[in-house]
Amino acid sequence: MSQGSGLVRTTCSSGSALGPGTRGSPSEGLLDPIYPRTQTALLKVAQMVTLLIAFICVRSSSVWTDYSAYSYFEVVTLCDLIMILAFYLVHLFRIHRVLTCISWPLSELLHYLIGTLLLLVASIVAASKSYSQSGLVAGAIFGFVATFLCMVSVWLSYKISCVPQAADAAV
Repeated sequence: MSQGSGLVRTTCSSGSALGPGTRGSPSEGLLDPIYPRTQTALLKVAQMVTLLIAFICVRSSSVWTDYSAYSYFEVVTLCDLIMILAFYLVHLFRIHRVLTCISWPLSELLHYLIGTLLLLVASIVAASKSYSQSGLVAGAIFGFVATFLCMVSVWLSYKISCVPQAADAAV
């Protein structure tokens, strides 16, 4: 039986195997036991780890050649880390199902677009001001790795939230 043409609902970028209307034991409770094993959750964890390592590398360098460049790098890495952690917690605690007034895929896409651009600029500035100091070079390298991981998230967020999906023709 065909439902006719209607609204095609997609899940947020959590990559959850369960749809929004499924019932059962995995959809009940406070925590989502499936989300930490998804591709997007693992990508967020990798981003958070590389951002934390980049921040620690720059912060632990004893001699700074340009304080403003590295303080900008620290601010960008910490803000990006906090926002990625916030989105991780939103999907882990299923807040995206409660707060339906926010378009979570769109907000995540915008965060990754802006955060990736700021992180790329901060990493370029940090790399150009490092003057072959090992901690600063390592921080810049991890900043570039985090930038690449954020670009992957931009692509996945765009693919999930903006690409039109075909309606299911099979009955």
